[in-house]
Amino acid sequence: MARVAIVTGGTRGIGKAICLALKEQGCRVVANYGGNDAKARAFTDETGIPAYKWDVGDYDATIAGCAQIEQDVGPIDIVVNNAGITRDGVLDKMSWEDWNEVMRINLGGCFNMAKASFPGMRERGWGRIVNIGSINGQAGQYGQVNYAAAKSGIHGFTKALAQEGAKYGVTVNAIAPGYVDTDMVAAVPQPVLEKIIAKIPVGRLGHAEEIARGVAFLTSEDGGFVTGSTMSINGGQHMY
Repeated sequence: MARVAIVTGGTRGIGKAICLALKEQGCRVVANYGGNDAKARAFTDETGIPAYKWDVGDYDATIAGCAQIEQDVGPIDIVVNNAGITRDGVLDKMSWEDWNEVMRINLGGCFNMAKASFPGMRERGWGRIVNIGSINGQAGQYGQVNYAAAKSGIHGFTKALAQEGAKYGVTVNAIAPGYVDTDMVAAVPQPVLEKIIAKIPVGRLGHAEEIARGVAFLTSEDGGFVTGSTMSINGGQHMY
């Protein structure tokens, strides 16, 4: 029977590419999204992948959403925690709300999704969790103390949960993308973006499909001996 996979923040950008890669791999894929209903409808119309709406930073909503997916589709075998937001600013100008919202969604979402899915994976003796971190969680980034802290936290969360899941056949890994040609990066002013690209040894932005291929490997049977790892896919910008 096909594995059931859920990708949070799955209807656009890297999340959409991951959904398509897992579908191609033979999984029964479900996308989660948080806000844009029109984009979600267009995604489902284009891909045939159902999209379920809830805020992954809301614990009760996440538990209920995953329970609904298990009722509609089946037990969740694969979770890709891709949902994330930015609220950039230097510390002097960053509000508590900007700090808290990024931590609540980017890091808290990983906890909430794990609480909803990890026990079932452990009981069934097989599972895959992949958390999408960031190069900026490894190297830091000016004006992103909230985002960098949340993504760095994801990397630590991954290593700790991997130790809990290993003997039950549940692997937990992270991918730390560099700068990828998504809507989020497209919003960066062109002069700033040019400076970023100049620092990438391969001389270009990454593609969402390149991140998705990493996820496809880590969630496959071939990835079963990899756990607690962070795969850096950043064009050589940060060799960690």
